Amino acid sequence: MARQEQHLQVLSALDAAKTQWYHFTAIVVAGMGFFTDAYDLFCISLVTKLLGRIYYTDLTKENPGSLPPNVAAAVNGVAFCGTLAGQLFFGWLGDKLGRKSVYGMTLLMMVICSVASGLSFSSTPTSVMATLCFFRFWLGFGIGGDYPLSATIMSEYANKKTRGAFIAAVFAMQGFGILAGGIVTLIISSAFRAGYPAPAYQDDRAASTVRQADYVWRIILMLGAAPALLTYYWRMKMPETARYTALVAKNAKQAASDMSRVLQVEIQEEPEKLEEMVSRNNTFGLFSRQFARRHGLHLVGTATTWFLLDIAFYSQNLFQKDIFTSINWIPKAKTMSALEEVFRISRAQTLIALCGTVPGYWFTVALIDVVGRFAIQLLGFFMMTVFMLGLAVPYHHWTTKGNHIGFVVMYAFTFFFANFGPNSTTFIVPAEIFPARLRSTCHGISAAAGKAGAIVGSFGFLYAAQDPHKPDAGYKPGIGVRNSLFVLAGCNLLGFICTFLVPESKGKSLEEMSGEAEEDDEVEMAAGGSAVRPQTA
Repeated sequence: MARQEQHLQVLSALDAAKTQWYHFTAIVVAGMGFFTDAYDLFCISLVTKLLGRIYYTDLTKENPGSLPPNVAAAVNGVAFCGTLAGQLFFGWLGDKLGRKSVYGMTLLMMVICSVASGLSFSSTPTSVMATLCFFRFWLGFGIGGDYPLSATIMSEYANKKTRGAFIAAVFAMQGFGILAGGIVTLIISSAFRAGYPAPAYQDDRAASTVRQADYVWRIILMLGAAPALLTYYWRMKMPETARYTALVAKNAKQAASDMSRVLQVEIQEEPEKLEEMVSRNNTFGLFSRQFARRHGLHLVGTATTWFLLDIAFYSQNLFQKDIFTSINWIPKAKTMSALEEVFRISRAQTLIALCGTVPGYWFTVALIDVVGRFAIQLLGFFMMTVFMLGLAVPYHHWTTKGNHIGFVVMYAFTFFFANFGPNSTTFIVPAEIFPARLRSTCHGISAAAGKAGAIVGSFGFLYAAQDPHKPDAGYKPGIGVRNSLFVLAGCNLLGFICTFLVPESKGKSLEEMSGEAEEDDEVEMAAGGSAVRPQTA
């Protein structure tokens, strides 16, 4: 157990601080970044059917156009490739240059690339899709930086008692971002439908996609810049976290000064105690044997659980429209105009977000500091497995007429337990259990593993879910939606097992979890104990 006298006063003050206005400011500032992240990442799934109609419709065919397989995979997945790269790069940079100095860069990149995505120029399908993918890659790169920086900043600002809830609240803004994407698309598609009425494709193929529909997807993508732009000023005003300033930059005076102003209490500088603390536990690097011994299993645990979770989570999110079409909850494309199809897809996804996605996040916020990260993650993976099997085993029952509502309810429950479960905890824990000088880097590695899972999910599900007898145009036969759901259930079960590699951090200080406040022999025991007994750590 860490001895209290080894703690710097500035760190003890942060751990013991009552919930104050600056906590809520930090949640809003960091959270709006995540609101933007989710909006930008998931709004593309709302407009891919529209892009197919606008740029790939062949009026001689019975059905309206859809994106070719390679284009659909690129449009859906390229932002994740950028996000993965951004998580690794900005995670590393956040530990080198400081959290605050890198924080503004990511936001500006998101604003510029959101606008540029909607302005994808030229008129030929190939050039529009190429420029769209180019800007969405760099949009993803900026979004990637937000993951490790937001999590690390919030964990280093928070007090010990409610740290989990504060980090979860930042991440919960992702749910509102997904919901906002659906609502914005509903409003814009409704306005354009009212202003430019059009017949169904089967009634008049040429007139079913009005020329003004090209503005719809561009407006939806560009609006992603607005929330990020609104919080840029506040991000720049935030002081650097005291833990980075003290433990990494080794500036006791600046750390005490910043936190005295924020907490409105007098804090001593304690340069001698800082020097002793840093010299005792600030020697090993990421690729050292010492790191592998102390935190290697923890990093494996946070990375594998995030990887497995995101395969299922992003498959579900990006391809809701395809699943809803396959169970006939959304009518066949040829029976609707282009704008009506966008409206129906966004309505379906908004209902799922409202009923399953958003509540799950806030259950985590309410309970994470009560029951702990470990229990919530285990419960989430277990229930996701149960509900995936509940969808897959009687799949033919769910696809028959009159049973669609039951399918949607079960589907919403998988989202609820993803968010009241591993989708939240995999974000929170890596920000708590690693040393300050490697915290952002390790969170970036864990998050990048998650995005690798998202890439597997987004590209893999696109092909795997194809009907083995009647695949969509341009696709090879797949294993079908039912068998794909079995695969996702298997991923969730593996995630449940890998959770046992991750330590419980409820009620402990960051220095206690990372070992920075302990003597070397105590650190070894703490690291070993938490790896072996995560549920009781």
